Amino acid sequence: MNIRRLRPTTALVGAAALGLTTLTACSTNAGDGRTDGKLDVVASFYPMQFLAQRIGGNAVHVSSLTKPGVEPHDLEISPRQTADLSEAGLVVYLKGLQPSVDRAIAQAEPKHVADAASYTTLEDHGTEVEGEHGHGNEGEPGHEGEEGHDGHEGHDHSGDAAADPHIWLDPVRYAQVAKGVGKALEKADPDHAATYKKNTTALVKELNTLDQDFRSGLKGRSSDTFITTHAAFGYLAERYGLRQEAISGLDPESEPSPARVKGLHAIAKKDKVNTVFFETLVSDRTAKTLAGDLHLRTDVLDPIEGIGSKSKGDDYIQVMRANLKALKKALGAK
Repeated sequence: MNIRRLRPTTALVGAAALGLTTLTACSTNAGDGRTDGKLDVVASFYPMQFLAQRIGGNAVHVSSLTKPGVEPHDLEISPRQTADLSEAGLVVYLKGLQPSVDRAIAQAEPKHVADAASYTTLEDHGTEVEGEHGHGNEGEPGHEGEEGHDGHEGHDHSGDAAADPHIWLDPVRYAQVAKGVGKALEKADPDHAATYKKNTTALVKELNTLDQDFRSGLKGRSSDTFITTHAAFGYLAERYGLRQEAISGLDPESEPSPARVKGLHAIAKKDKVNTVFFETLVSDRTAKTLAGDLHLRTDVLDPIEGIGSKSKGDDYIQVMRANLKALKKALGAK
């Protein structure tokens, strides 16, 4: 699995005329991981960027390796981006999601790194594509009590080849990651520790509210099953007792087998599915073909891997609330 976003660079026109002294004087980055006094934070893709911006506030300058609106599973890192990583005050990423980012970080060796995967637990949800459902029950949403992951920098998930990386789609796990990123910011920039603590507390409270709204919003539903383009919603399904049926696997670009399509037809009829969900950043062709064959409606369920012009909201919280609204309608929740 990969991902994509380039950090823009600006050509220096007339550098020779300005002279080396002028260029040095105008430089805003002294090589200490700061620009104009603010900590330079490089995020690998949007969910990490959102955390850095919300927790860092005015004390940080955040850039992302992934362009807005670009599907993040295909990124290749340029030499310039690798150099940027080595100069960053903090790099926030999700190990195992983007191999090119993992390799670049290993090469750049930035001083401060926050790996989202080290702050929570990763699980294997890939078997759901074959119809084996590892979903939780309504009263057993999973790892609600797991709040003790904040200090686990360096926890290695690289051996979990089938681990599902989409942890940000579970508000509870995302709150755990937020706490970890907050602590990483405090470590990288102790002068603004109070700001980071305050902003982390506020964001975690907002994510807890989002979690409660999903719980209450999905009560009284007539079905637990939803069909979506790729298996991005395993953690969300587990948290709220739902059943994810993905057309493709964890890779959104993979094509379903004829047997999988046949299986989805049977599942849709058995579980009275009325909606096939597609995404904003990948092709909707397969989802709409399946919906047409079954005479079902289509709607968007956004994995929030990036915010683009087709996103139903301007940030993570807004898009998650749009997802809740879509799920309530599809599952017949009152």
